Amino acid sequence: MKNIKNISIAVALVIFNSFFGQVAIGKQAIDGNSTVLDFDNASGNTKGLILPAISGFPTGILENGTFIFDVTDNKVKVYENDVWKSLSDAGSSSAIAANNSAETGKGVIMGDATSSADGVLVLESQNKAMVLPQIAAPHLNVKNPYPGMMCYDTTSKTLAVFDGSVWNYWK
Repeated sequence: MKNIKNISIAVALVIFNSFFGQVAIGKQAIDGNSTVLDFDNASGNTKGLILPAISGFPTGILENGTFIFDVTDNKVKVYENDVWKSLSDAGSSSAIAANNSAETGKGVIMGDATSSADGVLVLESQNKAMVLPQIAAPHLNVKNPYPGMMCYDTTSKTLAVFDGSVWNYWK
């Protein structure tokens, strides 16, 4: 009876972790227990997170904390308190490759089984966060940044977003 109980607990843990898993990108393990999505932040990293480039604002159910690169005015924006806020000056979208393929599905949800948010990648958690790629002085070290690239600058200790022309920094 004890073995059946132990096996049941082990199976339950495997199933639970598969639904609410943590993901490491570019490395073998997550740093910390409070991370949903964790990027390789090894010394010398020059790869950031690229935001979706869209024309205008997304439709559907919008959630605070949604980030986009708006190609109509070439600005990185975040949806906060039901308003879109610019995180950059006007940049350039000339380097963006258009994706004209048909959209299918509702995207990927990480951190929870379901979400009311509609996005390509939705991080949904009450107690975990995304850890951005960490790059020392991205304006010096990222040779070919892509419009909408986002990272944490370990030198200035700020959020860095590239708008297609210049890096913008937020404390």
